[in-house]
Amino acid sequence: MNKRRLGRGLEALLGHEEGGFEPGSLEASELVHVAVDQVDPNPYQPRRVFPPSEIASLAESLRQHGMLQPILVRAMGDRYQLIAGERRLRASIEAQLHEIPARVMDLDDQRVFELAMVENLQREDLNAVDKATAFKDYLGRYGGTQEELAGRLGLDRSTVSNFIRLLELPEEVLGAVRNGEISQGHARALLPLPDEESRIVACRRVIAEGLSVRQTEALVATGIPTPAKTRVRRDPAHAPEKQPHLIELEQHLHQRFGTAVLIRARTPDRGQIIIDYNNRDEFERVTSMIRGS
Repeated sequence: MNKRRLGRGLEALLGHEEGGFEPGSLEASELVHVAVDQVDPNPYQPRRVFPPSEIASLAESLRQHGMLQPILVRAMGDRYQLIAGERRLRASIEAQLHEIPARVMDLDDQRVFELAMVENLQREDLNAVDKATAFKDYLGRYGGTQEELAGRLGLDRSTVSNFIRLLELPEEVLGAVRNGEISQGHARALLPLPDEESRIVACRRVIAEGLSVRQTEALVATGIPTPAKTRVRRDPAHAPEKQPHLIELEQHLHQRFGTAVLIRARTPDRGQIIIDYNNRDEFERVTSMIRGS
């Protein structure tokens, strides 16, 4: 398989070699019109969210001007599987188009996975968690090192490594990245914290107080005042999973008080509720709310 750098884009990856067309190149592909309902999604698509407003806008453009750039597909029996162009495919369905132009390419699963990543890396709105998940899934499926994957994608090794490290964070923090509540920079700043609880508490404070990345780094450097610093360490494999209703209650109290709240259940009937505060004014505000004054 050709190991040209993918970071130059789909056109560069799928171009021809000197002296003839490379198998699987755009020039070697067949341009056809396919029925929209005959195209199946790309199973390697890293993007999980397609904003409805974005698809609606593209659908309106397709109604007025048609599809100027074909989608890329590969034949799968009597149907087609999408390689690149899912936004256009979704917009075509919304625009109620029956047929759209497509280039049929002869590519294996690994190449299709790579192209799905490349197409989305070129777009700024793919969140860092989805990128990290795609990188990790690719390495798990096809092996190789982070450095080798970086070379195939036209990225620095440290870029791939930094994305994948984000997956060490708790799901609540990853969800905040997906939802745009914190940035990739904020998430990376939380990684030096020693455990899941302190990372969650810090994340909630970042959101509640609107901290910048630099302020988050300073917060982490000074330490997060949570029970994680004083509790007896337990084997994570035997640590009880927090009940969903407690997580929901933590989030409710976080929104109510505007600061991080942690609930630790020791037994079904005993535990702690820890309300975080960052300065005297915040302390007075929270205690005043508790007193109802």
